[in-house]
Amino acid sequence: MKKLLLFFAIIALVILAACGSGSEENTSGDDTASDSNGSTEENAESEGGDTYLVGATQIVEHPSLDKAYEGFQDALSDAGLDVEYDFQSAQNDQNNVKPISDGFVADGVDLIFANSTPSALGALQATSDIPILFTSVSDAVGAGLVPSMDEAGENITGNVDLHPDAIKETVAFIDKYFPDSTVGMVYNAGEQNAVTQVEEVKAAAEGTGLSVAERTVANSAEVQQATTTLVGEADVLYIITDNTVVSAIDSVVGIANEQDIPLIVGEPNSLAKGGFATFGIDYYTLGYRVGEMGASILSGEKAVSDIPPEFPPEIQLFINKDGAEEQGVEWNSDWDEAAQIIETEK
Repeated sequence: MKKLLLFFAIIALVILAACGSGSEENTSGDDTASDSNGSTEENAESEGGDTYLVGATQIVEHPSLDKAYEGFQDALSDAGLDVEYDFQSAQNDQNNVKPISDGFVADGVDLIFANSTPSALGALQATSDIPILFTSVSDAVGAGLVPSMDEAGENITGNVDLHPDAIKETVAFIDKYFPDSTVGMVYNAGEQNAVTQVEEVKAAAEGTGLSVAERTVANSAEVQQATTTLVGEADVLYIITDNTVVSAIDSVVGIANEQDIPLIVGEPNSLAKGGFATFGIDYYTLGYRVGEMGASILSGEKAVSDIPPEFPPEIQLFINKDGAEEQGVEWNSDWDEAAQIIETEK
């Protein structure tokens, strides 16, 4: 009898051991399945729902740059990309440019949108790894952003806001309708794009009856006084796409209106503020095109080096009839069909 009881006890221990072993195997198996499922879900989220971080910066906030940024964002949205933006304005202070770009690098952004020449230079100095897209730049080659307009930099490309013929066309317009005039220009000598444009204006004026009178400023607070000193000397004012001066365009418009001096500007947004005429381009379109470049880079479709920098599309003559009247400009019938007519923003 004792032997029989001992036999059953041994059988029971064997069965319990087997059950315990199976339970441990199942637990281990469940853990493995859980890890596998979790990994799959994470991969699906990564592959189907990437969120990109874009650092966006511009030297100052004014209508032209703001429109370019708006176009850039719309292009990425239209491409179906989920993008978070870290927008930083340098507040027209060159000392703020480097810390902004360094911050983007420290945060590990996926792409930098540099909206102006100083912003693009700051970004390029900060990183050689993160893709950089620029716009609202007048001379990308002269500024050292790209080797040529046919070749992108290692991690930087974009488009320029100065059509090759814009300044020539503008000077020719002034020479035709305001011959033998002194053209007054106010610009920031610390902005490479502004210096380049002033030199181009001088070159285009050679051989005409035009002369150029210059005033330089260091910040937007000096623009009104610098413009005032041109009164009595300048027959026409020509404000190029200089970020410092454009950010204070209202003060220039006020003087032009008060003194009956025709105000030629470098882009349509300043025209809408009260300028008289421009051979300009649409900054929203520029920004949108750069956004399309950004979409192809973020999606992995193209590398930065695959996208050469671009010039803007064809320029157009825009005239503000309100500005003409305010500045004592006699309307010329040539402009009825040659120009797009706009009004001053109220």
